Order: sequence, then structure tokens, then C-alpha cells
Amino acid sequence: MCGIVGYIGNKSGTDIVMKGLEALEYRGYDSAGIALINGDKSQVFKQVGRVSGLAKEVDEKAPEAHLVMGHTRWATHGGVTVQNAHPQANNDQTIFVVHNGIIENFAEIRAKLKAEGYHFDSQTDTEVVPNLIDFYLKQLPSFEDAFKAALGDVRGAYSIVAVSSKEPETLYAARLSSPLVVGVGDGENILASDPSAIMEHTKKVIYLEDYDVAVITKDKVSVHNLKEGKQTEPKVELLDFENEQALLGDYPNFMLKEIFEAPATIKTATLGRARADQGIVKLGGLESVLRQLKHVDRIVIVACGTSYYAGLVGEYLIEELAGVPVEVHLASEFKYRDEPFSRSTVLLAISQSGETADTIAALKKVEDYGVLRLGIVNAVGSTIARMTDAGVYCHAGPEKAVASTKAFIAQVTILTEIALHLSDGKHKLFKPLLKELGDLPAKAQVVLDSAEDIKKIAEKYADYRDFLFIGRNNAYPSAMEGALKLKEISYVHAEGYAAGEMKHGPLAMIDANFPTFAIATNSQLLEKTCSNIQEIKARKGPVVAIATQGNKTIKDLCDDVIYIPATLEETQPILHAIATQLFAYYIAQHKGLDVDRPRNLAKSVTVE
Repeated sequence: MCGIVGYIGNKSGTDIVMKGLEALEYRGYDSAGIALINGDKSQVFKQVGRVSGLAKEVDEKAPEAHLVMGHTRWATHGGVTVQNAHPQANNDQTIFVVHNGIIENFAEIRAKLKAEGYHFDSQTDTEVVPNLIDFYLKQLPSFEDAFKAALGDVRGAYSIVAVSSKEPETLYAARLSSPLVVGVGDGENILASDPSAIMEHTKKVIYLEDYDVAVITKDKVSVHNLKEGKQTEPKVELLDFENEQALLGDYPNFMLKEIFEAPATIKTATLGRARADQGIVKLGGLESVLRQLKHVDRIVIVACGTSYYAGLVGEYLIEELAGVPVEVHLASEFKYRDEPFSRSTVLLAISQSGETADTIAALKKVEDYGVLRLGIVNAVGSTIARMTDAGVYCHAGPEKAVASTKAFIAQVTILTEIALHLSDGKHKLFKPLLKELGDLPAKAQVVLDSAEDIKKIAEKYADYRDFLFIGRNNAYPSAMEGALKLKEISYVHAEGYAAGEMKHGPLAMIDANFPTFAIATNSQLLEKTCSNIQEIKARKGPVVAIATQGNKTIKDLCDDVIYIPATLEETQPILHAIATQLFAYYIAQHKGLDVDRPRNLAKSVTVE
């Protein structure tokens, strides 16, 4: 969601912070701002819209500065206005704050400060923070003390960074349930909410933990944990991030680039893990908990959005191959449920960013339950990766388009491997599936090679207002994920539905202006899916379908067909996803929409 970049050092921090904000554009935002401290003087620039607009004004008016802090905002409290953009300042314009997350008791703090004579110019929850620091600074001996005192009054989830024109050599930062990482340099330090903003400058990083308060100068990073009430020794780690993977190359946008990375994504997710030649699945990230995994009698998967649909595919896979009961919960609902847990239950969290607030909250909920907590995440070193007892990295590389594509591919691939691992090699599909995982990248490429055909079909349906996606068995989650992609980037109303439920309500919607996207690849339930398609056609509903190559019956039954290579039913969702991603992409492209940054959405959802 919101993005933070801060710099203190010997170089021009203005350029470094602006480039960092540009690197965070993929997260989604609606306004941006920057604060520069030169000696005891300060300047603030804010704009609604793209970072490029802010950059133009900064280039024209801003001098070089060695203490700089910037922010991209995704509106929560207050509309999208310059006044509500960050940084927010105290009444005296000497303290400046940027903030990710939500301050839940801001109204209470605002009322308290108003009674003390403070006034407020924005609608944000953030503006209370610089004024609260100012309030305590009048009573306490140092800015650090005032900063900590202000944090003591604040409730909610946050990353907060503060600077003062009276302390031009120091950045102050705090984290609670919202990520912050410090890039450690030589005579400089860079702070960001996402490693992509600092990877150009250093690969040495310090990940701040919950309740950490960091005091950062150009030569030193000191950390105090408010919960433990003591100084902690910052742990410097190496950032595992390849810069060139985040570059656009010859593609027109990141979404198309990332869709076309599907074959490489599958290869990376299986490399060294699925070994068909040896007949084994080796998941190094789970080796430390192998003994506990042998006694699992229930798995609860928690996730949001696309990761949730990957989890639903995983439910089918794990129950079929390993015989372990699986439940999949929306993380935003799970944390409020009251349900029994035993020590033989595993909680599996799935998140592309590893920073999804609701999924983090789900993990925190079971901290004292004594259950094994596993993770499937893409971002190395992320909060979920560090919170869980063990897990498997996707290694899909950076995903910059807001709508997740290759992360879903990687997650389903890894869930297949976990299901095979838990089966202990005993299921009849163990060896065939291992082999199929090795063949899948080439089959994914075949789907990509048909992109122009998919584009022609997509453009035919681009002007419809509504869409229904249907599927059965593990094609049902594929239908829901396909509908989500269409909603996210083309703004077409779309629903994913179990095909067998058509007669229980959705059929009422079908007419000549309400098309259906049917996932009708070869399976034991294909005939039943075909019956559902016939019900739709009988009511004059247009139908486009995904079918397995060679199936001529589907071609006679539907208006348009997207063919994918034959694969095992268990691996079909991976190929379904590539086809539905391309379909949604080309509809959005035909409409002239920004596919990388769809309106109202953010890449990493770090607030509840």
C-alpha cells in the first residue's frame, strides 16, 4: 500500500528518495510527497497523482539535502488531496512524519491535542503524530524520548518515520505490524517500507521487528524495542534480490512481463525440489519440522485475494494426495473466529509480499496455541517469512504489477509439492505428478504462444459489463481467480461460481448480454460441466471456454474456445491461470486501462 523511503548520508538524498519512491510505484498509491531538511531549514513538496509529477516539481525547486524522507499514499483517512498527502507536519512546521497503516485512536488523540491548543489541517489520522511528538517534546529532554512517548499513546498498526529541522542528522523510525527495512551503507543509511526501494544502493539490510524504534544517523543504526524495554543489537542480513528482474525490458508493462515469466516461475519453484529422476520431493524449508509434519491431522490455510484461491487449489491437492483434512480461510475472517485447535493442527499462511496485514494477524492469533506455523511467501526476509516456524519460498522474483500473476503460479506449484511431500510417496499419482511438474514449463509456454488467439477472443468480449466464470472440482478455484483478475484490471463485474450451483441462483442472470467463461478442461466431471454450458446456451448466454487440445465437442458447444495442452487434472489450474490472466489482460488493454496499477488497489495490503 503506502510506501516510505528515507535517507541520511553524505550524498544528495533528494535523488535517492525520489528514485526509491518510483521503485515503490507498483504498490499502488494516489499521492506522493517529500520532506527535505537542510540545516535548520525544511522544505515539503506534495502532489496528487504519479511520482513523476512530484519529481518534476522537486527537480525544479528542491536543493540537494542529506536528510530526506518521502512517501506514496494510499488513502484511508481523508480524500485524495494535497492537504492529506504525506509528509504531515506539526503546527510549527518543524516536525515531519510519514506513516503507513492506521492509527485507530486518532480521534481521541486529536481531541486531546485540540484541548491543548493544537489545530489540524488535514483529514488524516497521521497528522496527530507530529503534533503529539511536539506535545511531548515540550516536556521531555530529547526528540527520541518524545517520539517514544508519542508511540506509547498510539494504537493501531503502523510504520512511522519522523524527522525534525532541529535534528538535521537523524531519522527516527518505528514499526508495528507494517514493514520497515534499513539499508546499511558506507557513510549513509536508507530506510524503506520495501527492499525494492533500496536494492540499488546496498544489499546489507536490517529488518525492523514489531515494537522496534530505530534511531538512524549516517554512520549508525540503534534499535530499542518498546515491548522488551531495552536496546537490541540490529542484525544485518544480505538482501536476496536481483535488480535486473525488476526491470521492464521490452515489455509494454509489468503485468504482461510477469505473465510471460510463468514457465521460468514453474522451473524456479520446482528446481531442486521436485526430482522425478530420483522419485523424491525435497523441500529444504520444511526439513526442520519434518518430525512434526508426520503427526499432522489437520491443515488450516489462511490467505487473502489471489493467495486465497491458490490455497483452495491446495486444499484439493493435499486432501487427494496426502489424505490430510484441509480448511481454507480468508485471513481477514479467520482472526475473528473462535474455533478449536489441537497441537496436531498446522496453520499455513500464503502471501506474495509476506506483509499482508490480515494474514500476519492470523499468525499472531495462534502464537500461544502451540501449533506449527508454516508459510509460502515470495518476498525473502518478509514479516511472514520471519514469523513462521518453517516454510517454502516461491522464488518467483519481484512482482511489480498490482494484480498477482506469477505468484499464483508459484504458490500452486509449491502446494503441489507440499501435497506430494505429505503423501510420503504412497499415492498412485506421486511419480506421474513429479514427472508432470518437470513437463509443465513447456506446456505453459504453449499457452503463452497462443496469446494472439486469446487476444482476439478477449477483444470480442471487451464491451460486456458482466461475466460469470464457472468450473468444477479444482477448476472452481480457477474460475474464482479468473473472475478476480477480470475485476481487478478491467473493472468488469465478474463472479466465480461452482458450475454445479448454476441452477441454485446464477442461472437467473443469464441472457444474451451476460457471457460465461467456462473452464472445461478434461476431467472426470467434464460431462457435467458441458451440461452446465448447455443450460447457459439454452438461455442465449454467450460462452467462451478453456478446453484441452483436441476436444472438438467443446468447440461445437461454445462460442469461443481457448485451448491448453493436456496435463494431469491436478496441474490444470496452473495452465488455467495463464489463460485467464491473458484474457483479463487483453480486455483491460483494449479498454486503454493501466493494467499495472488498477484504481483503488494496492500491491501489498498492510492495513486491515
